[in-house]
Amino acid sequence: MTLLRLLVFCTLAACCVVARSPPGCNSSEVLAVAGFALQNINRDQKDGYMLSLSRVHDAWEHYQEDMGSLFYLTLDVLETGCHVLSKKPQKECGPRTLHESVYGQCKAMFHINKPRRVLYLLAYNCTLRPVSQRKIHSMCPDCPGPFDLSNPRVLEAATESLAKFNSENPSKQYSLVKVTRATGQWVFGPAYFVDYLIKESPCTESQASCSLQPSDLPVGICHGSLVQQPALVQKKSASVTCEFFKSQAQVPGGDNPAATQESKKVPMHPSKTAPRGSVQHLPDLDVEKPEDSKENNPVEAFPVQLDLTTNPQGDTLDVSFLYLGPEEKKLVVLPFPGKDRHSTECPGPAEETNPLILPP
Repeated sequence: MTLLRLLVFCTLAACCVVARSPPGCNSSEVLAVAGFALQNINRDQKDGYMLSLSRVHDAWEHYQEDMGSLFYLTLDVLETGCHVLSKKPQKECGPRTLHESVYGQCKAMFHINKPRRVLYLLAYNCTLRPVSQRKIHSMCPDCPGPFDLSNPRVLEAATESLAKFNSENPSKQYSLVKVTRATGQWVFGPAYFVDYLIKESPCTESQASCSLQPSDLPVGICHGSLVQQPALVQKKSASVTCEFFKSQAQVPGGDNPAATQESKKVPMHPSKTAPRGSVQHLPDLDVEKPEDSKENNPVEAFPVQLDLTTNPQGDTLDVSFLYLGPEEKKLVVLPFPGKDRHSTECPGPAEETNPLILPP
C-alpha cells in the first residue's frame, strides 16, 4: 500500500505544472525573452518614449508541457530618446544622459512555444520615475533640470523654435501637437529645452490663420531651445531640429523577424491580441516624499503589480486564438512571484551601473 501511494504521488507530481527558475537572469534564453517582451511593450504604446533594457531583475519560467512556457519577468528599464511613434529599431535608441534619466521597472508575462512558433506578451505593467534631481544637482549644479510642461516659458520655447523651423522650410508648414519633455538651465540667461510633437498643417506661410484637421496624426518630433539674454533687451535665440517618423503604413524590415512572423502567423482579433498593461509615470522620489519623512513613511520606489489571478493554484486562460487548428489551448497562469522569491543568479548585470538609475 505504501508503494502504491508513492507511485500515485509521483504520478501526480509529474503531471503538475510548476514554476521553475530558468538558468539565470543573464542566460541567452532569458535575455531573448526579455527582449521580445520589451519590444512588444514599446509597440503597444501610443505616447511617450521607448524603453531599453538595463538588466533582468528577476525571472521565472512556468513550463507547461505541449504549451511551452510562460515567463514571469521583472525588468529594470531606462527611457530612451526615441519617441514610440518613431518606430525605430531598439538598437538605435540609447538611454538618456544621467541628469535626464528616467528609470523604472516592468513586470511582464510572456508566453513562448518554440515548436508552434508562438511569441505572445500576455500582460505587463511598468512604473517609471525621473532620476533624483537633488542628487544630480549635488554632483552637477549647472546641469539642466526638468520643467513643468504647463509652464508658459515651455510653450513659448516650443512655439518660437517651431516658428523658426517653419520659416526655414516654407514649402510645408507644421503645427504643434503637444510638448513631451522640457528642461531648463541658466546659460547666458534662462534657457529652455523642449521636445514636442508636430503635425502637418494646411497653413502656408502667407496665410494668417487656418484650422487643422482633428484626425491628423503627429508626423514628427522636434528638439527646440530658447535662450534669453538679459544683457541685450528682449534678445532671444531659438534653435530647432526636427525628425520625421516613418509612415505608420510601412512595416519595418528586419527589425524583429520573429515578431514579424508572429504577426503574420496569428491574424487575431485586436481585443484578444492586445496585451493588458500600462506604463505609469511617477514623480521624482524626493518630490513625492521629502528626505526627512521617508523613515517614518517609506515610499515604495516602484510599486509595480501584475496579477491575473489570486488563486495560489493558478487559473486557466484560453489562448486558442494563438494557435492554428480547432483544438482548445489553455495556459495555466499563476500569481506573479513575490519579492521574497528570487530566482538564482538574479539580478543580472546592468547595462548602466550607476546606482542612481538602478531600482532596488
